[in-house]
Amino acid sequence: MLKAGVAALLVISGAALFGQDVAAFEKQEMPGLVTMYKGLHAHPELSHFEANTSAMVSAELKKAGYTVTDHVGVYPDGSKAYGVVGILKNGAGPTLLVRGDMDALPVIEETGVPYASHVMTKNKSGQEVGVMHACGHDVHTTVLVGTARALAANKGLWHGTLMIVGQPSEETIDGAKAMIADHLYERFGKPDMVIGLHDSAEHAAGTVAMRSGAAMASSTSIDVTIKGIGGHGARPNQGRDPVVLAAEFIMQLQTIVSREENPLDPSVVTVGDIHGGTKRNIIPNEVKLELTTRSLSDAGRKVILDGIRSMAAGIAVSAALPKGLEPVVTVLEDESAPLQYNDPALAERVHAALVKALGAEKVEPEPVAMGSEDVGVFGLDGKIPVMYYRLGSANPAKLAAAKAAGKELPGWHTSRFEPDPEPTLETGVKSLTAVSIALLQ
Repeated sequence: MLKAGVAALLVISGAALFGQDVAAFEKQEMPGLVTMYKGLHAHPELSHFEANTSAMVSAELKKAGYTVTDHVGVYPDGSKAYGVVGILKNGAGPTLLVRGDMDALPVIEETGVPYASHVMTKNKSGQEVGVMHACGHDVHTTVLVGTARALAANKGLWHGTLMIVGQPSEETIDGAKAMIADHLYERFGKPDMVIGLHDSAEHAAGTVAMRSGAAMASSTSIDVTIKGIGGHGARPNQGRDPVVLAAEFIMQLQTIVSREENPLDPSVVTVGDIHGGTKRNIIPNEVKLELTTRSLSDAGRKVILDGIRSMAAGIAVSAALPKGLEPVVTVLEDESAPLQYNDPALAERVHAALVKALGAEKVEPEPVAMGSEDVGVFGLDGKIPVMYYRLGSANPAKLAAAKAAGKELPGWHTSRFEPDPEPTLETGVKSLTAVSIALLQ
């Protein structure tokens, strides 16, 4: 169960934090961390429902000596979030926010591991869904707790203020925003730096990977309603068919990337959902589309949004739609995420700490990704430097075999995503602790 946690406080020598005495560290601390991880994995909770996970994080931080506040975060509908904030002051010095996300995904697990999730629940829409940690947030939560305990037990190695943040609802891209909206920094102090990590099946457990500058694309969620004039399917000439207009609009969207966007500034426009009509012989009055866009610059994002609005307006003109039936384009800012930009100066310091802790051969380059994250929200649009790195989680032998066969291991958001617990957790706690100590000087 989630109550099963680390058996004892992490007591790690300064040498162990920077890559030495690893065997002793594993022997003493890994069993408890693995037990915690397996408990989290077997009992995942969806975004907005992280009650037990957040309670476990809160309890572990309190035991380690942190001043803890629960239920930090408020969503746009006024409901409270399950954010956890632990503060540990250790003399004068910088303030470092260390973030880990806690939520799981609506996926039925198919890994077959003994600690697999069998949880079924109802989502916010009332649908029965499976629940799985298919993005590794159980790894992140365990590493966060392990790091928090290590730093609390070794206060002689650093000085300043630690802000440990257990973040809810990363998968719905509204957890970090909820915590900021609940006056996170006004209540607990504004950090000088933000640090976080994410596991990856593309890198072997025991390694980390990172890049400086643009690291992960911004994401923008957009709803588009294409309107028309409904009627009988046998008499389309008497109306304006929004299904045909929607199809035309979808095809035109791809020219934004190929003809309007700078080819050296990667971007993506995807229509993930189309809904219109109720019966095969009825032309509907409207078709609803759900889009996601990805950009690696603010300029690229603007080109895409301007292009979507322009093409939507053009559809109405080309179809000679009466006034009032123009398409409606709605940008859902609450469901959008900013560009993840790794501050170059901070990245340089983090890289040096990782190399010192793990060895240069264990710190790999990371290509830019078109996936998105909301950790950048804590950076307040570039006002606070943020650094986010990858934690290898793939079983090394399985990863090597997959590469030799020209294949990939099951990755994020799949039913067979399977981190290798012991080496992943060991490297996660070791690296994040070393980075935190290096920054808190």
